Amino acid sequence: MNKLQFDFLADKENNTLTIRREFEAGRQLVWDCYTKPELLDQWFAPKPFTTKTKSMDFKNGGHWHYAMIDEDGNHYWNWMDYDYIQPIDSYEALDAFCNEEGELNPALPRAKWEVTFTDKGENAVVETVVRYNSLGDLETVINMGMQEGMISTLEKLDELFISLKK
Repeated sequence: MNKLQFDFLADKENNTLTIRREFEAGRQLVWDCYTKPELLDQWFAPKPFTTKTKSMDFKNGGHWHYAMIDEDGNHYWNWMDYDYIQPIDSYEALDAFCNEEGELNPALPRAKWEVTFTDKGENAVVETVVRYNSLGDLETVINMGMQEGMISTLEKLDELFISLKK
């Protein structure tokens, strides 16, 4: 396997995380895996968690309501509000922790996600910039294992691309 680009950069002055990751797949397929619930459910959680979509309306002003489920069956509910979508190029969204009914948890930080998809030869690169409201919020997610979680999650996406190409 080629050495694929992976950058995880924390900018504590601007309260941002930048995750840049190259995939051995074309941009349309990568876009689909980030925007279609039947594909997201196959990879969007770090091992050993699984993902289950409760509802998704991928459009400007739409949302994604999903749970990450651990090995014991505990559900950790999340909400994503889609603010702006430019098909196969980028989208912007606001994430949150919530409950099964979709009621947001104000005690946990929300973050703005700017996700950009570009070509790199036959591969695609996804750059995700996550903006937090404060340094404290940024440090909270880093301490919750965001970097390790992203590495594990994106490895599951690599495995999905291999299975989709068969």
